[in-house]
Amino acid sequence: MSRIQRALLSVSDKTGLVPFAQTLVTAGVELISTGGTAKALREAGLPVIELGVYTGFPEMLDGRVKTLHPRVHGGLLYIRGNAEHESAVAHHGIPPIDLVVVNLYPFEATVARPGVSLHDAIENIDIGGPSMLRSAAKNHESVTVITDPADYATVAEQVREQGCTTLELRRRLAAKVYARTAAYDAAIAAHLQTEFGGSEELPATLTLAPRLAQPLRYGENPHQKAALYGRFGEFYEQLHGKELSYNNILDLTAAAALIAEFATDDPTLAILKHTNPCGVAQGASLREAWDQAFATDKQAPFGGIIVTNRALDLPCAEAIAEIFSEVIVAPDFAPDALALLQKKKNLRLLRLKKDPASSETWDLRSVGAGSFLLQQRDMKPTTAADLKTVTRRAPASTEERAMLFGWRVVKHLKSNAIVYVSADASGHGRTLGIGAGQMSRVDSSRIAVWKAGEAGLSLTGSVVCSDAFFPFADGLVAAGAAGATAAIQPGGSMRDAEVIQAANERDMAMVFTGTRHFRH
Repeated sequence: MSRIQRALLSVSDKTGLVPFAQTLVTAGVELISTGGTAKALREAGLPVIELGVYTGFPEMLDGRVKTLHPRVHGGLLYIRGNAEHESAVAHHGIPPIDLVVVNLYPFEATVARPGVSLHDAIENIDIGGPSMLRSAAKNHESVTVITDPADYATVAEQVREQGCTTLELRRRLAAKVYARTAAYDAAIAAHLQTEFGGSEELPATLTLAPRLAQPLRYGENPHQKAALYGRFGEFYEQLHGKELSYNNILDLTAAAALIAEFATDDPTLAILKHTNPCGVAQGASLREAWDQAFATDKQAPFGGIIVTNRALDLPCAEAIAEIFSEVIVAPDFAPDALALLQKKKNLRLLRLKKDPASSETWDLRSVGAGSFLLQQRDMKPTTAADLKTVTRRAPASTEERAMLFGWRVVKHLKSNAIVYVSADASGHGRTLGIGAGQMSRVDSSRIAVWKAGEAGLSLTGSVVCSDAFFPFADGLVAAGAAGATAAIQPGGSMRDAEVIQAANERDMAMVFTGTRHFRH
């Protein structure tokens, strides 16, 4: 490639712009620029030609038309060494543009602002920028293109040393351009589909273009490559500990989704393992909540994930520090609690900056073969008004409080899911026994009863929560035999009448919610 003679710079993000442009000027490169970019370069004392002067055509329509000009795109797209192309640009007086530096209007940042207007979103759709990037990237045999300030240093080094860039670098930068413009268009499509079609409309085309957030050491197992993509850093801030693993991220995001159910409740703490809650409780303090959550299962929390709905204080941190945990997630950490936990060098501490569950209304899962499943997130709340008593006996007030607590927990367990819970006079709920992920519901119930027994917890007077209906009466009968006095389930089985009869025979109160919470 011949020496870079001319560069066109037009950026919204001016990070690192002036030092990079200074390198170009020192190398004898002529600078062409637009609007605010030209102003920034002039203020830095660098010689720059306004684009309107270069093209002989002024910016117009509030800047909507400025770079869409043959003198720009001709200078980018003509094939160097092609006799016909060389003749055409010579005839029309179009000199080559060898380097393009463009980053786009901040559309993603604009629409991320709460309450952004449609007008502001539309005005931040860049037209000329993507066009220049695509032209330059298409002709990367001769043109160097930069869309990310992180690439300034590499390009500057090559320009300083040899006056041009290598084909290998130009190819890499060109590929990066198309990834960026694809992501940009995907963000626009997603926003406008929501604006014009409604947030509950299924998109006709699923556009995905999240950026690499960080490579991971490996996936679920050491032989699997893995990486994290998207806006993870907007929601979580790691304050301490080893690098997050693939499994850590799965677990902590499950923990964040669970604790969001209790965001405004009294102190609530949950312990999770392999994305399943193994203990959840509330109390007058986080320490009290910890004691009761941990009492549910003192084996599973080893190497688990702990999450709280309020800043983690020292008394709770002292109790947690007595066992080995992988990750603790909290809205914040008291300084003395943070200092104590930071003594464990491998313990990962994450501050939950904002609720990730409320930021995305859709769940996406890959099912292989280039196919995906898309569904709305399971965020439907259930209140006392939604409970339909179907037995002779209605639930007592403490049973109803336990039901509403347990119903928020059971929806976060893998199906088939059964949770035994109780509530105290203050309305604080706690788990007593948990069974999940079994092939039959009665097996989950038996496991939950067994786990409660292992923990030395009585199920007498407890409430049993089932994420889906009892297909037969056996699951309800087993719960009654274990000591449960009430049950909450969706209802809807062909054998509902049999299950209701079994509850009545045991003087159990049972309510139907009408909402199933399968989680595969």
